[in-house]
Amino acid sequence: MKTYAGIPEENATLENSKVMLVTVPYDGTSTWGKGADKGPELFLDASENMELFDIETRTEPYLEGVYLAGEISEDSTPEAMTEAVYQKTKELLNHDDKLFTLFGGEHSVSIGSIRAVGEKYENLTVLQLDAHTDLRPEFHGTTSNHACAVYEASKKHNLVQVGIRSMDAEEMEHVNEEQCFWAHEIAVNPNWIDDVLAKVSGNVYITIDLDAFDPSLAPSTGTPEPGGLEWYPTLELLKKVFEKCNVVAFDIVELMDSPMPKPSAFLAAKLYYKMLAYYHLGRAK
Repeated sequence: MKTYAGIPEENATLENSKVMLVTVPYDGTSTWGKGADKGPELFLDASENMELFDIETRTEPYLEGVYLAGEISEDSTPEAMTEAVYQKTKELLNHDDKLFTLFGGEHSVSIGSIRAVGEKYENLTVLQLDAHTDLRPEFHGTTSNHACAVYEASKKHNLVQVGIRSMDAEEMEHVNEEQCFWAHEIAVNPNWIDDVLAKVSGNVYITIDLDAFDPSLAPSTGTPEPGGLEWYPTLELLKKVFEKCNVVAFDIVELMDSPMPKPSAFLAAKLYYKMLAYYHLGRAK
């Protein structure tokens, strides 16, 4: 039995797990760096080579259980992939006592999961960490494009965008600047974390495109933009979100295969595990 991070089978069954993990190895609409379909495999491999004691929280999050809930392999069309993710997410959300998590794949995989979570939870905040706004209504003939990842969420939910430093002019009409934290402003604002927290409340879905991080930290992603987020401030933000809000789901996307993917894959593995630590810590209070 393959388990997340090679954890014991007793910590990896649906019955014994407080976390469910779905993988979506999809890379059907990316336009420059290809290889995000290998992201889940790289992430799972790195996770197996990670120490499972979290020093900061003095916890071992895997003891709360992580269930590998399957791989969504539908890739016939972007729309079919979105529907498959939506249906799988909807099915797993019936387990009210468990946290839904997803690892992509390119960012279009988030459209279906956010849609399903938004149908289940009222007053949803979608917290997006990303280099790009991803607010195109459609791109290259489909609304299920990575460039459209949070357009639907922006119309239905409280979208808060963090780390943005690249976009098309046409997207400006869809940006809520009071809810958008530009990377160049974060760089000179010592209070940016508190400012973000003021916009995030209630039920929260966190979607993290790894290109939110500076490419010096995570170069193996589709479009590595300079000037990104740093590791410890980002963890501080996430920890405070888990403390303040009811995080009901999260995803991490856009880990890309490359000649040297391991540093980025390990960052993704550590990021996922840190978020589990913060989730359990927040629930324990």
